[in-house]
Amino acid sequence: MHKSEAITAIVLAAHALARIAAHDAGNDAPSAQWRALSILDQRGAMRLGALASAARTTQPGMTRLVGTLEHAGLVERTTDPTDSRATVVDATAAGIRALDEWRTELGATLAPRFDRLSDDDWRAIERTAAILGERAQSTSDDTTGAHE
Repeated sequence: MHKSEAITAIVLAAHALARIAAHDAGNDAPSAQWRALSILDQRGAMRLGALASAARTTQPGMTRLVGTLEHAGLVERTTDPTDSRATVVDATAAGIRALDEWRTELGATLAPRFDRLSDDDWRAIERTAAILGERAQSTSDDTTGAHE
């Protein structure tokens, strides 16, 4: 397997596992909800357009999602102090709690699928998770080879 194929396989497997966990847990919240809350949790408050871009969705789609999340008390919208035409979105404490609960539920739901892994396999998963976490947090400047 080539390096790019291995990375693709990991990403596809992670998406499949998330779908399986949501189904098995009976969680009917859209994955876009968790994606938006995760971005806000990691990056903090941001303009609606920037959130849409980070979530790889359209601004009208994100506007609808944020409306739903705001109605549920998971996010709050404010006017951007530097541009009154723009909206800033931030996760509420309830939104972060819901995200944390979903992450816990995700892990608990998937755990039985990994019960029989060896210690070596667990070390490989832990190392892979650390590497992927580092890459996910790096900026585009970090991935251009500047650190080689």
